[in-house]
Amino acid sequence: MFVIASFVLVTACKKETASSKIDANATEIAPADPNAANPEANINGPEMPAEKVTPPVDGKYPEMTFDTNEHDFGLIKQGDKVVYSFKFKNTGEADLKITSARGTCGCTVPDYPKEPVKPGESGKIKVSFNSAGKHGQTSKSVIITCNTKDGKEELKIKANIEVPEGSKK
Repeated sequence: MFVIASFVLVTACKKETASSKIDANATEIAPADPNAANPEANINGPEMPAEKVTPPVDGKYPEMTFDTNEHDFGLIKQGDKVVYSFKFKNTGEADLKITSARGTCGCTVPDYPKEPVKPGESGKIKVSFNSAGKHGQTSKSVIITCNTKDGKEELKIKANIEVPEGSKK
Protein backbone atom coordinates (compact mmCIF):
# COMPACT_ATOMS: atom_id res chain seq x y z
CA MET A 1 0.00 0.00 0.00
CA PHE A 2 2.87 2.36 0.86
CA VAL A 3 4.50 1.75 -2.52
CA ILE A 4 1.22 2.40 -4.34
CA ALA A 5 0.59 5.58 -2.36
CA SER A 6 4.14 6.71 -3.04
CA PHE A 7 3.76 6.00 -6.75
CA VAL A 8 0.56 8.01 -6.94
CA LEU A 9 2.24 10.86 -5.08
CA VAL A 10 5.22 10.84 -7.43
CA THR A 11 3.28 10.51 -10.70
CA ALA A 12 -0.09 12.11 -9.96
CA CYS A 13 0.64 15.52 -11.41
CA LYS A 14 3.46 16.75 -13.64
CA LYS A 15 6.80 15.18 -12.80
CA GLU A 16 9.16 17.80 -11.41
CA THR A 17 11.90 17.60 -8.84
CA ALA A 18 12.34 20.17 -6.11
CA SER A 19 13.36 20.35 -2.52
CA SER A 20 10.81 18.96 -0.10
CA LYS A 21 9.23 20.96 2.68
CA ILE A 22 7.98 18.63 5.37
CA ASP A 23 5.64 19.57 8.22
CA ALA A 24 6.76 18.88 11.81
CA ASN A 25 4.14 16.08 12.03
CA ALA A 26 5.21 14.54 8.74
CA THR A 27 7.63 12.11 7.22
CA GLU A 28 9.07 12.16 3.74
CA ILE A 29 7.83 9.59 1.25
CA ALA A 30 10.33 7.63 -0.80
CA PRO A 31 9.90 7.50 -4.57
CA ALA A 32 8.07 4.46 -5.89
CA ASP A 33 8.78 2.10 -8.75
CA PRO A 34 8.09 4.10 -11.94
CA ASN A 35 7.27 0.85 -13.78
CA ALA A 36 4.35 -0.05 -11.48
CA ALA A 37 0.76 0.02 -12.76
CA ASN A 38 -1.12 3.33 -12.46
CA PRO A 39 -3.18 2.98 -9.25
CA GLU A 40 -4.88 6.32 -9.75
CA ALA A 41 -6.90 5.31 -12.79
CA ASN A 42 -10.52 6.14 -11.96
CA ILE A 43 -9.50 8.14 -8.88
CA ASN A 44 -11.61 11.00 -10.16
CA GLY A 45 -14.13 8.78 -11.90
CA PRO A 46 -17.90 9.21 -11.65
CA GLU A 47 -19.25 10.31 -8.31
CA MET A 48 -20.19 7.27 -6.27
CA PRO A 49 -23.67 7.26 -4.73
CA ALA A 50 -23.70 7.84 -1.00
CA GLU A 51 -23.53 4.57 0.88
CA LYS A 52 -26.43 3.94 3.19
CA VAL A 53 -25.20 3.46 6.74
CA THR A 54 -26.78 0.43 8.36
CA PRO A 55 -27.49 1.16 12.04
CA PRO A 56 -25.74 -1.24 14.40
CA VAL A 57 -27.97 -3.74 16.20
CA ASP A 58 -26.97 -2.35 19.61
CA GLY A 59 -27.33 1.29 18.43
CA LYS A 60 -23.70 2.07 19.33
CA TYR A 61 -21.58 3.90 16.77
CA PRO A 62 -17.90 4.82 16.66
CA GLU A 63 -17.09 8.51 16.46
CA MET A 64 -13.99 10.09 14.91
CA THR A 65 -12.83 13.12 16.88
CA PHE A 66 -9.94 14.90 15.15
CA ASP A 67 -7.44 17.26 16.78
CA THR A 68 -8.09 19.32 13.63
CA ASN A 69 -9.76 18.42 10.35
CA GLU A 70 -7.96 21.11 8.31
CA HIS A 71 -4.26 21.81 7.77
CA ASP A 72 -2.59 24.73 6.02
CA PHE A 73 0.90 23.99 4.69
CA GLY A 74 1.38 27.72 4.17
CA LEU A 75 3.73 28.93 1.43
CA ILE A 76 5.43 26.10 -0.45
CA LYS A 77 7.31 25.96 -3.76
CA GLN A 78 5.82 24.35 -6.84
CA GLY A 79 7.05 20.76 -6.93
CA ASP A 80 7.33 20.38 -3.15
CA LYS A 81 5.94 17.18 -1.67
CA VAL A 82 4.53 17.72 1.79
CA VAL A 83 2.87 15.42 4.32
CA TYR A 84 0.64 15.97 7.34
CA SER A 85 -0.74 13.42 9.80
CA PHE A 86 -4.26 14.10 11.05
CA LYS A 87 -4.62 12.64 14.54
CA PHE A 88 -7.98 11.30 15.67
CA LYS A 89 -9.52 9.40 18.55
CA ASN A 90 -12.45 7.01 18.52
CA THR A 91 -14.69 8.71 21.09
CA GLY A 92 -17.67 6.49 20.26
CA GLU A 93 -18.93 3.25 21.70
CA ALA A 94 -17.99 0.78 18.93
CA ASP A 95 -14.95 -0.22 16.89
CA LEU A 96 -14.17 2.30 14.14
CA LYS A 97 -13.68 0.71 10.73
CA ILE A 98 -12.36 2.87 7.89
CA THR A 99 -13.22 1.28 4.55
CA SER A 100 -11.65 3.90 2.28
CA ALA A 101 -10.05 7.34 2.10
CA ARG A 102 -9.86 9.18 -1.23
CA GLY A 103 -8.28 12.46 -2.21
CA THR A 104 -10.13 14.82 -4.53
CA CYS A 105 -7.15 14.68 -6.88
CA GLY A 106 -4.34 12.24 -7.61
CA CYS A 107 -1.93 14.76 -6.07
CA THR A 108 -3.53 14.17 -2.63
CA VAL A 109 -2.92 10.69 -1.25
CA PRO A 110 -4.23 9.51 2.14
CA ASP A 111 -2.93 6.56 4.17
CA TYR A 112 -5.27 5.33 6.90
CA PRO A 113 -5.43 2.55 9.53
CA LYS A 114 -6.64 -0.72 8.00
CA GLU A 115 -7.37 -2.37 11.35
CA PRO A 116 -10.37 -1.36 13.53
CA VAL A 117 -9.72 1.40 16.08
CA LYS A 118 -11.27 0.48 19.43
CA PRO A 119 -13.23 3.00 21.53
CA GLY A 120 -10.79 5.26 23.39
CA GLU A 121 -7.91 4.45 21.03
CA SER A 122 -6.23 6.90 18.66
CA GLY A 123 -5.01 6.76 15.10
CA LYS A 124 -3.55 8.86 12.29
CA ILE A 125 -4.49 9.54 8.71
CA LYS A 126 -1.40 10.63 6.80
CA VAL A 127 -2.12 12.88 3.82
CA SER A 128 0.59 13.44 1.21
CA PHE A 129 0.33 16.34 -1.24
CA ASN A 130 2.43 16.82 -4.38
CA SER A 131 2.38 20.45 -5.57
CA ALA A 132 3.94 19.74 -8.97
CA GLY A 133 2.04 21.59 -11.68
CA LYS A 134 -0.03 23.58 -9.17
CA HIS A 135 0.16 27.31 -8.41
CA GLY A 136 -1.43 29.89 -6.12
CA GLN A 137 -3.96 29.13 -3.39
CA THR A 138 -4.89 25.44 -3.52
CA SER A 139 -7.36 23.45 -1.43
CA LYS A 140 -7.90 19.69 -1.51
CA SER A 141 -10.11 17.32 0.46
CA VAL A 142 -9.90 13.73 1.62
CA ILE A 143 -13.17 11.86 2.03
CA ILE A 144 -13.10 9.05 4.59
CA THR A 145 -15.71 6.32 4.35
CA CYS A 146 -16.25 4.63 7.70
CA ASN A 147 -18.86 3.15 10.00
CA THR A 148 -19.63 6.35 11.95
CA LYS A 149 -23.25 7.54 12.15
CA ASP A 150 -22.80 9.81 9.10
CA GLY A 151 -20.71 7.23 7.24
CA LYS A 152 -18.26 9.84 5.97
CA GLU A 153 -15.73 12.29 7.38
CA GLU A 154 -13.84 15.02 5.52
CA LEU A 155 -10.32 16.36 5.96
CA LYS A 156 -8.99 19.44 4.18
CA ILE A 157 -5.53 20.62 3.26
CA LYS A 158 -4.50 23.88 1.67
CA ALA A 159 -1.34 25.61 0.55
CA ASN A 160 -0.16 28.71 -1.24
CA ILE A 161 2.06 27.43 -4.02
CA GLU A 162 4.81 29.71 -5.27
CA VAL A 163 6.06 29.21 -8.83
CA PRO A 164 9.83 29.66 -9.08
CA GLU A 165 10.97 32.54 -11.33
CA GLY A 166 11.51 31.45 -14.91
CA SER A 167 9.15 28.46 -14.57
CA LYS A 168 5.94 28.02 -16.47
CA LYS A 169 2.75 27.53 -14.44
